[in-house]
Amino acid sequence: MPESSKGLIDHPVLGYGFRPFFLIGALYSIISMLIWGGFYGGYVTPPLFMIDPVSWHAHEMIYGYTLAIVAGFLLTAVSNWTESAPVRGFHLLGLCLTWFAGRVVMNFDLGLPEFTVLVIEGAFILTLAFSLSIPLFKNWDMRNFVFLVLLSILFTCDIFFLITKERTPLYVAVMIIVTMISLIGGRIIPAFTVDALQERGEDVEEISQGKLDVLAILSLVLIVLALVFVKQEGAILAGIAFLSTIIHALRLRRYHTRKIMNDPMVWILHVGYSWVILGLFFIGVSSLGFLPFSIALHAFTAGAIGSMTLGMMCRVTLGHTGRNKIATKLTKLIFLLLQCAAFMRVFGLMIATDYSIEWIIGSAMLWVICFALYLLIYAPMLWKPDLDEEVA
Repeated sequence: MPESSKGLIDHPVLGYGFRPFFLIGALYSIISMLIWGGFYGGYVTPPLFMIDPVSWHAHEMIYGYTLAIVAGFLLTAVSNWTESAPVRGFHLLGLCLTWFAGRVVMNFDLGLPEFTVLVIEGAFILTLAFSLSIPLFKNWDMRNFVFLVLLSILFTCDIFFLITKERTPLYVAVMIIVTMISLIGGRIIPAFTVDALQERGEDVEEISQGKLDVLAILSLVLIVLALVFVKQEGAILAGIAFLSTIIHALRLRRYHTRKIMNDPMVWILHVGYSWVILGLFFIGVSSLGFLPFSIALHAFTAGAIGSMTLGMMCRVTLGHTGRNKIATKLTKLIFLLLQCAAFMRVFGLMIATDYSIEWIIGSAMLWVICFALYLLIYAPMLWKPDLDEEVA
């Protein structure tokens, strides 16, 4: 028995944070979207013992899918940033089981007191933040303390939502994820773009724009404050959103986007960032009453979060398993299908509102296909040892 236990803990899938969390995150997004599409088709009833179907969908795509991918990315990135040993083995397995326990209590009525559900659901973010804080504080990596702050806000939003059942905490949570995208994107998109261009002989350099980077994050903080105190309408939120749109667009213009459109592994990150800009613009328009707020919300979720998470899942999986970061035809296909899913969910409801149910179901099914293909292509890489270890 001890030998089999040791074998499980030593398995490659528990060797780095991205491996199990990309697997379970992708699988859970498929299950959640099948339930969501089935609900609109009249075939499935989402869990209703705590919250309504729309709130369940929003919550689980944020705290189920997205947070799993964020965890996999941050656990891997913080290890690299601090040059410390990665979270692995029993520690990593414990994090995965804590995430899984949260999904169980959010999907099944076990007759538990509401306080117990809050404790189990909130435990994952707290344990993740604690796991990340150990190497960050040990190396005094002050630049990345911000992620502990952002995780703390996500935890607060989760608890407030589950207590009040109001959706504003979920909207704030989405904006916190968008802030992570803006923060991390501002670091990696120009770096990855320049590296890719230089590898093929282009004479390009990263363009420093520190003030714009700071202004971009501050503008998102102001949007969060406006959502909390002004809600989803009014000239104040519109003005901040339009200003943030301009700031983020100014950042993107120096990322060499036009030169990198033939490299899908980098292109998908530029597209994800572009969805952030579009979502900010739609927030401004919706706050003036010209569009439903859900349009802006899904530009962020289906568009920005979907593109950035899928793009990084593919890139990190390839890079950290010893493979070349080159998109195969199937990878290009899933990137394209994801954009179709986002387009249907955002623009379909604007083009033909009478077919809203069909647009939502179609978008959900395309999402399912994308992540099913991701698992088909990348699950063996996540499950098996690194390529150089296999060769050895």
